[in-house]
Amino acid sequence: MLHHKIAYIDLSTGVVGAEPLPREWRRRYLGARGINMFLLHSRYPPVDPLSPQNPLIFGCGLLTGLPGFGSGRMNVTAYSPASGNLGDSNVGGHFGPELRFAGYDQLVVTGRSPNPAYLLITDNKIEIRDASHLWGMNTLETQQALRRELRHDGLRVLTIGPAGERGVRMASIITGPKDAAGRFGMGAVMGSKNLKAIAVKGTQDLTVAHPRELLAHSREQYQALWKRKWIQTLGHLGTPLLVAPANEGGWLLSRNDQSGPLGERGRAIYADSMEPFSLGMASCFGCTVHCRHRHRVKGGPHGEGPEYSVFAWMGANLEVLDTEYIIRASDLLNDYGMDVMDTMVVIAFAFELYQRGIISRSLTGTPLEWGDGEAVLTLIHQMAHREGLGDILAEGSYCLNRLPPEAEPYLMRVRNALLGPAPGGRVVKSFGMGHAVATIGGHLHRNRPGVDVLHLPPQVLEDLYGGSVSNDYRSYEGKARMVWWHELLYAVCDSLGFCRFQTVFNSPNAPQYPEYREMIRLALDWDMSVEELRECGERICTTERLLLGRIGVGGREHDTLPRRWFEEPVSEGPCKGELIERPQFEKFLDEYYAIHGWDPDGYPTPETVARLGIE
Repeated sequence: MLHHKIAYIDLSTGVVGAEPLPREWRRRYLGARGINMFLLHSRYPPVDPLSPQNPLIFGCGLLTGLPGFGSGRMNVTAYSPASGNLGDSNVGGHFGPELRFAGYDQLVVTGRSPNPAYLLITDNKIEIRDASHLWGMNTLETQQALRRELRHDGLRVLTIGPAGERGVRMASIITGPKDAAGRFGMGAVMGSKNLKAIAVKGTQDLTVAHPRELLAHSREQYQALWKRKWIQTLGHLGTPLLVAPANEGGWLLSRNDQSGPLGERGRAIYADSMEPFSLGMASCFGCTVHCRHRHRVKGGPHGEGPEYSVFAWMGANLEVLDTEYIIRASDLLNDYGMDVMDTMVVIAFAFELYQRGIISRSLTGTPLEWGDGEAVLTLIHQMAHREGLGDILAEGSYCLNRLPPEAEPYLMRVRNALLGPAPGGRVVKSFGMGHAVATIGGHLHRNRPGVDVLHLPPQVLEDLYGGSVSNDYRSYEGKARMVWWHELLYAVCDSLGFCRFQTVFNSPNAPQYPEYREMIRLALDWDMSVEELRECGERICTTERLLLGRIGVGGREHDTLPRRWFEEPVSEGPCKGELIERPQFEKFLDEYYAIHGWDPDGYPTPETVARLGIE
């Protein structure tokens, strides 16, 4: 397993090369997100994200493909056309393990093919093939066409849809019915390279140091996980289970974050609303939880999902309180290859502009009224095909260049990245302030401490975080430590190839460093301490911060939040009056930078860079 390779594919010249991944890279950055960031930082200076020089890096986790905590995950990294700075997306399913079975852990794709192309990867072999006949197909059609063409039902495929082909800035990369490298426009990067898809089939084993002990340990961990109420509920309801506590707790806001929670109306989109459409539950590779609905709507094909993000961003934020519309929108976005969160954020922005009279029907072509599911579906179609208002919204944050200047305050963004998911930002202080410092702007999966809303006993929090942390989610006390702690843990989790929902995300008793340490020992015969693993997380996060500094968005002035969160209190509900207080926010930044070993302006100090051995 440690002999797997990194491949370099230049689509402009057609040259493909491969070399072993240095063991030292793995010890210091583990894999996936960690090694992707190391490569981007050390080898590829910032460029125009849609230029051929932008590297598109696919990375498997150190333990992707082994029995573990949902070990089907990998990361896709590049400079982001959505924000203009750092882009990184984590994706599950089955593609990552299959890539490892073919002998590769990392792919670095540069250049631009003169014609549409796809990559075919088999055991230790990579071919660049013509994809002209696939161009224009949606993501599911592309996968089916390649399986027929290559006569292999077990082929795993990563692909873009029409949105990626047209350079839609929130275009995603899809594998299977719904697994998405969704955020930050990685599909637009792939489309700019004329790369339609990557198909892989591998037959090689992953050799581990202690196979019997690893299987026994994994079985014990699975049994322990299934004793947790969080995992049991997740396996029954999927991630939409989070809608109810967010609505009833008061942090699931609506109308582009203008209005309070939905109250009783919100029950229409609680997780049990999926039951009439659900055909059962599915899972990613190496996962015992099965958190994703297989579904069917009347007159529509089978699909998978939708996840919490669609219920929160379309259901709550746009007030489309009809689960069938939510499912249809989710399927449509997956088919076109568009990110759910970014798409819904920019559509909510358009709805508020229409509400305020900043844009009119002469531009929209139809009324944009809160709750209108048909209008949402129409805008998704228009964005994917760059038609009408959709052509403007397909530019994401850059749509401001084509709109009246008074539109700017209503676009929810951090570090020029569309803010998602926003629920809770003004109420749950760790959520909101975590958005400001996330190395990929405003993204929950970089540092979101879901346990903050559980009202855990103070001693449990102190034992978990190694310092005093308030158990009131509206308090600022200790939240810099909390955000920092989760940031490091998630960097390690991503770099091992594990699922976020099976670590300390919404359960304090979930696996973390000690369990990861044992799996590394059994798989690789490496005796990495908890401290070494935590240092890997710190090294990855600091490398990302250095990248942001190189791009020009890595200082204190860039760690901020939408003006609405500072100036407009929550208008109703159990958390009425809550907002982010600027003095407390500045204090949070001071504490957060100090814990990291960064200077008061948010830049890593030379001493910290030297201590972490970042070149």
